[in-house]
Amino acid sequence: MKAPVTGGGAGGSWEHYVDDRPYPDPAAADAPATRFDANASTGRLMLRRFLRHRLAVLGALFLGLSYLSLPFVDFLAPYGANERDVEHLYAPPQGVHLFHDGQFIGPFVYPTTGRPDLKDYRWRYETDDSRPMPLQFLCPGAPYRFLGLVESRVRLVCPPPGASLHLLGTDRLGRDMLSRLAIGAQLSLTVGLLGIAVSFAIGITLGGMAGYFGGWIDAGVQRLSEILKSLPELPLWLALSAAVPAQWSPVTVFLCISVILGLLDWPSLARAVRSRFLALREEDFVMAAELMGASPARIIRRHLLPNFASHLLASATLSIPAMILGETALSFLGLGLRPPATSWGVMLNDAQNLMAVETYPWVSLPMLPVILVVLSFNFFGDGLRDALDPYHGD
Repeated sequence: MKAPVTGGGAGGSWEHYVDDRPYPDPAAADAPATRFDANASTGRLMLRRFLRHRLAVLGALFLGLSYLSLPFVDFLAPYGANERDVEHLYAPPQGVHLFHDGQFIGPFVYPTTGRPDLKDYRWRYETDDSRPMPLQFLCPGAPYRFLGLVESRVRLVCPPPGASLHLLGTDRLGRDMLSRLAIGAQLSLTVGLLGIAVSFAIGITLGGMAGYFGGWIDAGVQRLSEILKSLPELPLWLALSAAVPAQWSPVTVFLCISVILGLLDWPSLARAVRSRFLALREEDFVMAAELMGASPARIIRRHLLPNFASHLLASATLSIPAMILGETALSFLGLGLRPPATSWGVMLNDAQNLMAVETYPWVSLPMLPVILVVLSFNFFGDGLRDALDPYHGD
């Protein structure tokens, strides 16, 4: 509601309207993060703006839970990554129940029995609904190394003797899909972090030198980045991955794949750093540091990079999904990680058999975590990019 106000002077009268609603309290929890919040710190403005991006908050929560659970997936998974159940090949997803004949029993499963269907050439499974079998908790299972250091056999949940617990079904070798998805996340999620570390180390170093020194250094870095960007990305990945010897251990192959992805991803970052440094090197604070005798390395590290940190942070969150997709594509084609290593790409390699996917669609389930992780990183990166500039757009 706007109240009319009449005023005037020697030249006549004029009328304008004044909003009679109270001015919003900047200290309120739901107050907008604007530049007019005089008492709000920059960190508080950034947090408010980030929280207003609901998809970014959901993506951050999902990624946080995913990465925090990585050290404990062996304890949480009911089976080992390569543990086989030869009596349940291509078993369908199995449900967990709480009530049997109207009586509460607790978490239990019904035993299933498989038989080959020679008419349709597939496995058929029958469930015995008369025998509820309670699940076991904190029980011994397949051995693993907790946190990669201490050998243990204790698992959170185990199938009861004489029954199985395949919540997402099994693959062609009878391996539990849920356990392999959880354990495969350790490689699939960390390959992006290692790749980004390599890419940022090269991109920031070369881009910073090109933008700060200019001249022949700038020309050399620009031509090198243009050459790499002109090469077809996927065939280059395939060629370099095929050069990795097949007899190397899974850990060595994993490190090589991470380095390859990082070596091919730095040109875009280097060009962004170069363009930013070209503008910043003419600022007064850079000239002052030079006159005081600061070395170029110190100027770049202490004065230029902090002014570019927000863009680097947002770029990292948006580049990690590309690394994850790169590893997944290489492993899917059989040129990345190889068995006995377990990753989402290695699991999707089994989905190349279209007949198996049509008959047993749950073997393509590794696509789901890849999609969720990539979307979460993109949403989180968008929200983080907006939050790091809290005054823009208000």
